[in-house]
Amino acid sequence: MIQVENISRHYGEFTAVNNVNFTIESGEIVGLLGHNGAGKTTIMKMLTGFLEPSTGNIKINGKSLEESPEAARSLMGYLPENSPLYPEMIVADYLQYVAELRGVTQSQQIIAIKTAIAQTGIQEKLFQPISTLSRGYKQRVGVAQAIINQPKILILDEPTNGLDPSQIQHMRNLIKTAGKTSTVILSTHILQEVNAICDRVLIIRNGHLALDSKLADLQKSSKLILKTNKNPNAVKSILQPFQTLNITKHITEFNQHEYIIESTSDRDIHTVTSEVAKQLITQDCEIYTLAPELQDLETVFTDINSKSEVAHAA
Repeated sequence: MIQVENISRHYGEFTAVNNVNFTIESGEIVGLLGHNGAGKTTIMKMLTGFLEPSTGNIKINGKSLEESPEAARSLMGYLPENSPLYPEMIVADYLQYVAELRGVTQSQQIIAIKTAIAQTGIQEKLFQPISTLSRGYKQRVGVAQAIINQPKILILDEPTNGLDPSQIQHMRNLIKTAGKTSTVILSTHILQEVNAICDRVLIIRNGHLALDSKLADLQKSSKLILKTNKNPNAVKSILQPFQTLNITKHITEFNQHEYIIESTSDRDIHTVTSEVAKQLITQDCEIYTLAPELQDLETVFTDINSKSEVAHAA
């Protein structure tokens, strides 16, 4: 488990990360999402101990990263945005070297290296210099070094950056497989990566944590979209029995009226939709559309980054 408690990182007068809090449980695949420069990489470097927070604390499995750095790092695998590869080395030699650095015992090294090779699909490149590999294979080798000690926590910074579509798909599958045995934190500015891989998303904006939510919860809606022939006064009259429904938006186009209707109760929105439909029908209302408003990650991300200020969401 990872606990991030009020961490900030300052560079002189510039604040790269500002008072961020979150907790990640074992087995989660979490996307750290934000525009370039939002503070994602700084947070990842602090999680791995590469940077110290200016303020705040990070705990790995209950142990402070500041007080027990070696114990905490032994649980992690890390792929930086620029893979830590030695281009002149043969792939197999590089993986053996990394295994030794990670403290994998001599008796376990062959098993660890074979497992990492199989998981990343780099068998055919084992005896080639890293400098001769394509970007996609270099990324695979980068992931192989990150998982070679079978870490409990896997941290990946922009792992699909610069890959072609087939390489991206392979990397996604690789990350999903790794997620079966490790907690995975994936930093990216690509929304599709989070949608395709992650269970949960943390959105960073200007160094602040702007959103912390499970992806499934993002699609839950408290709003209805209604398209009808009735004008606003008529719709308000029809909805009068529903005291927890409010019209928040109205557009008229081609003799049709479109409304956004917000529910202020905690009742299931689908039940509310059914009841509203029955009421509209009894009032001879023509219904062109009536459905819960679907909220996706792109809509949420756009909404967050269009605001002039970011509220703390932790």
